[in-house]
Amino acid sequence: MKFTLSWLLEHLETDASCKEITDCLTKIGLELEEIEDPADIFRGFVVGHVVEASQHPDADRLRVLKVDVGQPTLKTVVCGAPNAQAGLIGILAQPGCVIPSTGAVLGKGKIRGIESEGMMCSGRELGLSDDHEGIIALDHATAGADAAQALGQVDPVIDIAITPNRPDALGIRGIARDLAAAGLGTLKPLPMPELHPDNQLVVDHGIDLEEEAAWRCPYFIARRFSDVNNPSSPQWLQTKLKSIGLRPISTLVDITNYFTMTFARPLHVFDADKLKGRLHVRLAQEGESLLALDEKTYVLTAEDLVIADDRGPVAIAGVMGGMETGCSEDTKNVILETAYFDPVGVARTGRRLNILSDARFRFERGIDPVFTKQGDMLATAMIQELCGGVYGPAASAGDAPKAPSPISYSPSMLKRLTGMDVAHEVQKKLLEDLGFVVEQQDIWQIQRPSWRPDVHGAADIVEEITRLIGLDDLPLTPLPNLQASMRPVLTARQRRHRLLRHCAAGLGLREAVTWSFLRQEEAEIFGGGKANMRLDNPISSELSDMRPSLVPNLVQALVRNHDRGFRNLGLFELGPVYQSREIEGQRDYLTAVMVGNKAPAVWHAESRPFDVFDAKGMLFHLLTQLGVQVHNLLLKREAPDTYHPGRYGALFLGPKNKIAQFGELHPKVAADFGLNQPVVVFEIDIDAVPFKKTKGKGRPQPEWFDLQAVEKDLAFVVDENIEAQSVVHAARGANKKLIHDVQLFDLFRGGDLHEGQKSLAIRLTLQPSEKSLTDAEIADIIQQVASQVQKATGGVLRG
Repeated sequence: MKFTLSWLLEHLETDASCKEITDCLTKIGLELEEIEDPADIFRGFVVGHVVEASQHPDADRLRVLKVDVGQPTLKTVVCGAPNAQAGLIGILAQPGCVIPSTGAVLGKGKIRGIESEGMMCSGRELGLSDDHEGIIALDHATAGADAAQALGQVDPVIDIAITPNRPDALGIRGIARDLAAAGLGTLKPLPMPELHPDNQLVVDHGIDLEEEAAWRCPYFIARRFSDVNNPSSPQWLQTKLKSIGLRPISTLVDITNYFTMTFARPLHVFDADKLKGRLHVRLAQEGESLLALDEKTYVLTAEDLVIADDRGPVAIAGVMGGMETGCSEDTKNVILETAYFDPVGVARTGRRLNILSDARFRFERGIDPVFTKQGDMLATAMIQELCGGVYGPAASAGDAPKAPSPISYSPSMLKRLTGMDVAHEVQKKLLEDLGFVVEQQDIWQIQRPSWRPDVHGAADIVEEITRLIGLDDLPLTPLPNLQASMRPVLTARQRRHRLLRHCAAGLGLREAVTWSFLRQEEAEIFGGGKANMRLDNPISSELSDMRPSLVPNLVQALVRNHDRGFRNLGLFELGPVYQSREIEGQRDYLTAVMVGNKAPAVWHAESRPFDVFDAKGMLFHLLTQLGVQVHNLLLKREAPDTYHPGRYGALFLGPKNKIAQFGELHPKVAADFGLNQPVVVFEIDIDAVPFKKTKGKGRPQPEWFDLQAVEKDLAFVVDENIEAQSVVHAARGANKKLIHDVQLFDLFRGGDLHEGQKSLAIRLTLQPSEKSLTDAEIADIIQQVASQVQKATGGVLRG
């Protein structure tokens, strides 16, 4: 919210300096963002009187000026402006000045052999207008005087941050009210004008407020004006608007902007001669369209509220007016609209149509409904004063929303919630200065003002008193039980996520955070051929769907880094994926993607690329950290179509609970992303992994063995289609007490094996705990393993 100091002082009687005002604004919750002092922009610029102007000896279009800047010696300036002549009073930029329009620093220089000691400036170069035809000319000013003073650019512009709950502070008068309540001055009264309408000048056929639209527009006022003039607005009004970044358009439009910024009271003016028939406040018909003032055509739906005439919509209610009924310099007859629109309805329409306007910004936060009538009266008086003409009586439909029930408040609540001990009389005065009506009883009954829709209960009353007194006055209270043991702050789920992040980083992967959205095509590919999570209002066409997988966004991150020279990289992300619209369809995943070489080549070792077994090893490590007994997992050939058809696997905890999958990305999918090399992937469905079962609070005892382990190597001849994991699982289950570990260490084909057969060699680790194993016991275990493997896979012990 931007405003000038002088504009604020039109509503606030105070002797406070600009710094005191801005400090107070921050103190009461209207945080200062920036102060723009125009005097800083024109630092070094001075008023220059052109004493002499002669033709440049070597250039037909240049003149050599002698400029008086209040010093004994005249300045020599080479200038090409057509109005550069003796007697002109203008603004001289001296060497070292920063030109406002370009940001360039002016230096000394020679122009066609003559040294120029500055530059006489045009309106465009000073950033004051678009005029670049000649030097800006002043009527009278003292030579050498400060340029900012001479140009009247001495009014600081204050920019403050407004939180969404303070719509009253989106008007300068609301800001002045807060400052006055904080003790920084007195709020000036706002007298209502006496209106003398012409009762013959009425709104044609009145206003039709349709029943189904009444909740969206509880109160609507229209007033007709005749024989007005609509030239450029007065200079004082243009200066106000320009100072806060608004472009003056015409007197009528500038008046509406003035009321928007001064009173947070958006208005709209229609050219009455361009309207046909009656004004209708109604919901739009499906497919209706409107060419708006921003020169864009918007297609409307039955959920949008519009102002219409007998032909169709002429304005999107609370958002933007229509181009065809807008006012121009030729406008003579006007209808002024002053209305109160429901904040939720305005927000929905504005968000769907993606229209950003000052009116929408205020209506969707909740303007003062009671000020609707006063706003119409004040605007009527201002239009009549600046544009002339005559006006008729106000035609209205509906009524302003009624005030809510009073809030029950006990003054002792302030000390209980904040520790501040403030006298009851002081609390009452602060609230009344803000516009609250206080009825003192044992329990106060407080009626909030109509411009404060954010105040709902007693705690809000405490907040209002606290911010006006200032948080700096909050008493310091020590925390109780500082030595007591603290309860864990993180939940079990949060601790598990943090553990996974640390472990993944320890494996050499780098964490990434990507969008929760992706393109529709990628959502269909990685969502199993369907995109059922389309956004109704995406922020971009490239981010139209909720992500069903973390893989595509991570691969895109790989591509961006790969294009910047990072050829060997592993990324991971822990976050939600969205597989359906139901609550259980949102699941937490940890996904990693890797490309390039696992380690750089060194003199004593060769480099090798990431492969599926790296993904499997990392996956097993992370699952182990989650408490999963990885040797009990079932490895199945199951993976989505986005994986390589021969390099993938899925891990199950039980027959149906799939907790992870890994493999290599399908080459075509990788190529579509722009990577023509293998991309290794693994994904953990964190929600599918049960939490560790903890017994007691201590750490589990480490497993130590006094007796030495025994290793035995066995080879089994199996059919080609038998998976190695089946052999390992069968061998492990042969004797769970003594078989401590089973590892596959060799695969052999050919030799004396028949076609369609292969040999899988495994290493058994036998770990006795009570006594050493005899040769007979070892042979018996080997026989158990051979029998179990043959039963499970048909494999025969080889040799």
